[in-house]
Amino acid sequence: MPSSSPLLWHAADAGKVVAALQTDAGSGLSGSEASERLKQQGPNELPKDKHKPLWRVFASQFASPLIYILFVAAVISFAMGHASDAVVILVVVLINALIGTVQEGRAEHSMTALRELSALKVRVVRAGHEAQIEARELVPGDVLLLGAGDQVGADARLLEASSLAATEAALTGESLPVEKSTAPVPEDAGLGDRKNMIYSGTHLTAGRGRAVVVATGLQTEVGKIARLTASAKEPKTPLEARLKQFGNWLVVASIILFALILGFGLLRGIPFVTIFMVAISQMVSMVPEGLPVAMTIGLAVGMQRMARRRAIVRRLAAVETLGATSIICSDKTGTLTKNEMTVTRVLLPDGRQIEATGAGYSADGRLHVRGKDLTAEEDAELRALLEAVALCNDANLLRPDDKETRWRPMGDPTEAALLTLALKGGVDPEPLRKEWPRQAEIPFDSAAKMMATQHDQAGKQRVVFKGAPERLLALCDPTTLDLDQVRQVSNELATQALRVLAVAEVNDEPLDEEAGFDDWGGRLRFLGLIAQMDPPRQEVKEAVSECLAAGIRPVMVTGDHKATGLAIATELGIAKEGDIALDSAELAAMSEEDLRERLERISVFARVHPEQKLRIVEAFQAQKQVVAMTGDGVNDAPALAAADVGVAMGITGTDVAKGAAKIVITDDNFATIVKAIEEGRLVYQNLKKVVLFLFATSIDEVIVLLLALLCGYPLPLAAVQILWINLVTEGVVTVNLILEGLEGDEMRRQPTPIDEPLITRPMLRRLLLMVTTSVAAIFGFFLWRQASGAPFALVQTETFTLVAVSQWFNVLNCRSATKSAISLDVLRNRWLVGGLLLGGALHLVVVYSAVMNRIFHTVPIPLADLLLLGVVGSSVLWVEEIRKWLGRRRLTEPGEPAR
Repeated sequence: MPSSSPLLWHAADAGKVVAALQTDAGSGLSGSEASERLKQQGPNELPKDKHKPLWRVFASQFASPLIYILFVAAVISFAMGHASDAVVILVVVLINALIGTVQEGRAEHSMTALRELSALKVRVVRAGHEAQIEARELVPGDVLLLGAGDQVGADARLLEASSLAATEAALTGESLPVEKSTAPVPEDAGLGDRKNMIYSGTHLTAGRGRAVVVATGLQTEVGKIARLTASAKEPKTPLEARLKQFGNWLVVASIILFALILGFGLLRGIPFVTIFMVAISQMVSMVPEGLPVAMTIGLAVGMQRMARRRAIVRRLAAVETLGATSIICSDKTGTLTKNEMTVTRVLLPDGRQIEATGAGYSADGRLHVRGKDLTAEEDAELRALLEAVALCNDANLLRPDDKETRWRPMGDPTEAALLTLALKGGVDPEPLRKEWPRQAEIPFDSAAKMMATQHDQAGKQRVVFKGAPERLLALCDPTTLDLDQVRQVSNELATQALRVLAVAEVNDEPLDEEAGFDDWGGRLRFLGLIAQMDPPRQEVKEAVSECLAAGIRPVMVTGDHKATGLAIATELGIAKEGDIALDSAELAAMSEEDLRERLERISVFARVHPEQKLRIVEAFQAQKQVVAMTGDGVNDAPALAAADVGVAMGITGTDVAKGAAKIVITDDNFATIVKAIEEGRLVYQNLKKVVLFLFATSIDEVIVLLLALLCGYPLPLAAVQILWINLVTEGVVTVNLILEGLEGDEMRRQPTPIDEPLITRPMLRRLLLMVTTSVAAIFGFFLWRQASGAPFALVQTETFTLVAVSQWFNVLNCRSATKSAISLDVLRNRWLVGGLLLGGALHLVVVYSAVMNRIFHTVPIPLADLLLLGVVGSSVLWVEEIRKWLGRRRLTEPGEPAR
């Protein structure tokens, strides 16, 4: 086994590292030694114990004030000898917990499937032979074979490096590729300065190499951050906060109601046991036990709808939080854009500007000048340029095959886009590279901003140069072209958010790899300029417009240049006239007060380090905004955890980022986030419809009972009838009301304020109207039937039925705050229609079955009276229809779904 003595891998000589790990730099570990180390060290993967066990997920479903009240009601019912009532309540609570557990379990299974789909494969040397294994099987001492485009599977010390470069933004925040070497570095070198190390989760963009694994799993730098992230405490969602406030209010209201009914009943001389059971029944009635079930099902259905729209929700309550989002801080690359560099413009030495069509890495596209197609076969200048960019290039393009239907880049995206350009112009890089093999090279140098390669064929030599225009043009022969004119075109292209490269060539001169570029001054023949961009996704512009109409402000957070970010943001509609962009240096120099004052005008944060994302999130939250933050890197995890909704990328995101996020977008697309917001808004508006329905139907029962007690009348409802209405009549439609579909204007409403209570003033006004109407109808009918001399058992049964009928009409009222309930639109929600039919059928059984008559103190109702009850009960519908009609006439704002 490797030595356990401490060794700073980056400061030690490569030979000492290999010796300390007891491996062989050439042949690697043997199969048996690798298996033994895997047993002792464990698999190379992030810890999975951060996921809650099933019993904890189940137990967490009971952590709600509403559930606590139901438990108390069940205990009291049981203590009073009403075991059946207690059982019904506990069954409802249990069903709620099971639904929540199953749905959260499904989310975790989806995440597991996502991880398995993206299981990383790596190339290693074992027993002297190259092999491909899963990264989870790596152990310290394994020798890795590295190439451009590879993802690094473990922390490793480089043994060989040829033009090797890695992107370490996911770990260090450095947006540019880091050039690698094998030489030891100082002991106190920071993570980003350890040029001889490569780290798990990073990507290689250029070159090739060999490295020995020094750390796996939790011992990697990624693992250390994952351990810290696992201990982070998740903030409560707005929905959880509202429910807690709501539950506290209900506790007080229920106790007051219980005391009032018990007191009035005793003053009236009603037997203690009778009035006590009625008081308990009314207390249960005040507690909407259907709400937790409806809320859980609503969130679960929202989760499933989001999953179909490519958004995996890892926590149920996050569905609603996303619906309340008012700020989206989004990455640019891959989220707002395609993350596919595409050449759009080419400048030839004679001044012709060529347009390139097509997008991404597909060779489908054309090159044309002023509407005329152009190919390398018919244009010598174009051929020279396309051959140059195909040769001076370390990337590769994988063609479509049986497994993949699209072209895939291997290596730096910028270089892959150049190969696509060559193919569009009729130059195939593969045979060209065989015809002109590479003999020497000066790798890309971030200081020089250029690279050069030498290619030989039958005694001929060609040296191709590629790099930043300001550097490469200075080496070109000024007698062959107007350099000032070329520079002007280059600057114009750069201001259009295009990344510009210059290309030049020298024939029949060797390339001195040690001398660098200085000796080539004035000798290069200019071949052209190439401008490329990462194009915006076509669907994002429409999604941004939807956000703005919905009162949601998108903000770009990018590691790219400020000018590029602002240009893309302007094109997409994120930045409007007068908006500004800040880079990381400007953000660092800005005070918190100044930042918060200027936030409204800042549309782009550019060159932002991952740790600065946390500051941006907190600045918006200080303004009481609900913030969604996207991220994919390891260091994005703190910002994702701090945001109200952390949104991780499913394709490019690291496991640490996905673990910290509440939602994972499987296609890395901004438009998917907007669709998820729409689903979140639907969930919340349906939840408010349920709250409105439950309280409208509970409060009218309470008021009718109190009026009867105050006026000296007998109790209009028996305790078991109250429980039946509360648990069955309401129950069969409550859950189905939460399944209402989109009304169509969800994304034309303003976000829900973070401090808005669950029951708003507009809802209270609707509640007052609905309760007043139903109380007038029910109590008025009760008084009339009492005065008519009808048997009290019949009066009580008819009052019981009228309450149920009023509730059925009220559930139709609650489907929309503005749209009429009198339409075939109700058939869209077949679950609600089914619930109404089931509720009606069950009520008829209670009224007309002899067995149920004895249990529920009911008697059969004459058919004529039944029709009358239907007419009287419908009054709540007609009054609400008049309110909606008047509201539409006044052209009022659609407002809240449960107004």
